[in-house]
Amino acid sequence: MKASQGILTVRGGMTSHAAVVARGMGTCCVSGCGDIAMDEENKKFTLAGKTYHEGDPISIDGSTGNIYDGIIPTVDATIAGEFGRIMAWADKYRKLKVRTNADTPTDAKKARELGAEGIGLCRTEHMFFAADRIAAFREMICSDTVEEREKALDKILPMQQSDFEKLYEALEGNPVTIRFLDPPLHEFVPTEEADIKALADAQGKSVETIKNIIASLHEFNPMMGHRGCRLAVTYPEIAKMQTRAVIRAAINVTKAHPDWNLVPEIMIPLVGDVKELKYVKDIVVAVADEEIKAAGSNMKYEVGTMIEIPRAALTADEIAKEAEFFCFGTNDLTQMTYGFSRDDAGKFLNAYYDKKIFENDPFAKLDQTGVGKLMEMSIKLGKATRPELHVGICGEHGGDPSSVAFCHKLGLTYVSCSPFRVPIARLAAAQAAIADEK
Repeated sequence: MKASQGILTVRGGMTSHAAVVARGMGTCCVSGCGDIAMDEENKKFTLAGKTYHEGDPISIDGSTGNIYDGIIPTVDATIAGEFGRIMAWADKYRKLKVRTNADTPTDAKKARELGAEGIGLCRTEHMFFAADRIAAFREMICSDTVEEREKALDKILPMQQSDFEKLYEALEGNPVTIRFLDPPLHEFVPTEEADIKALADAQGKSVETIKNIIASLHEFNPMMGHRGCRLAVTYPEIAKMQTRAVIRAAINVTKAHPDWNLVPEIMIPLVGDVKELKYVKDIVVAVADEEIKAAGSNMKYEVGTMIEIPRAALTADEIAKEAEFFCFGTNDLTQMTYGFSRDDAGKFLNAYYDKKIFENDPFAKLDQTGVGKLMEMSIKLGKATRPELHVGICGEHGGDPSSVAFCHKLGLTYVSCSPFRVPIARLAAAQAAIADEK
């Protein structure tokens, strides 16, 4: 995806993973063109009666979803003077803060240019896929003992710390929420024979043993499987390494910029029960306090959670005893509340629109009746336990105007969205505040 000029997929939809990642990169993407007949083996596809081979030029429009034959001349988007003036007006009226979802300093800088006031979601797993890190991460996954896992994680620690330092620098003292490892481990394992062989050699294991480990990671429903905080419960050493990286980075950047008052925000994903949050938080706090004491620092930090499982929303009063902040991961919260897979719902949602069951995609526009009720309940229950609780949203709904207006109504602290949607969120937040006054 990084190498692509544009992305076109047969499966998925506006909020499938490909579309979400592309949006964050600012890369044009049309996701879920079901009319394409794909012949992957022969590197060709057929659309509207014409067959396209690898190397044939096409043009795509990510706003409309249109696909054109041939190359259409384009110009880069520019931000004119009037834009700055309108954004200044918007900032004057809005009450909601606007953060960004960013995993790289480049994305963070772009978001800052567009007016972001912090990072609401840094997906740390995106940092593990780089060519110089994936090998060490795979070694960690295929380790037999805690010692082996820690040895592999020690290789990743300085790289992750360096990433966080660059993010803190890019945000110039504004808040940064770092989500700990979320996806299932099978996403990281090799699929090519050469990569499997290289991993086997690095670990001193047979190719067959590595293939057996890879097969054992297979899950029937990985999005509801061994991921999120469940990884930290099974492998606490992952959470320890990430905590060290976050705190060491913050301490280093604070030394260089003592006036910034950095308060790292560590977010534990996919929590459904306060006991699992407490288990992981205790690990984080022990390691963080040890690092801060060793550095002779008095740094403050916060540990919070993503509310993305309906049970977490229903027991938010319990969760808030341990969580110092909430952030709604509305992509997964919508998925689990509806029982829809966001990567597969595109196959049947059009029929729902045609039959007037739905007016729009619940993954693109927040379902205020059902999912919204869970959010409202969470905030009320959470603040009853912890009145100072700050609450954000970092699902794709954070950049949708009607969803931003709903977040304003609920009294959220901030919305967080992809860098290129930050101006939309700033404007929507101002419009919501003005409408509220009326």
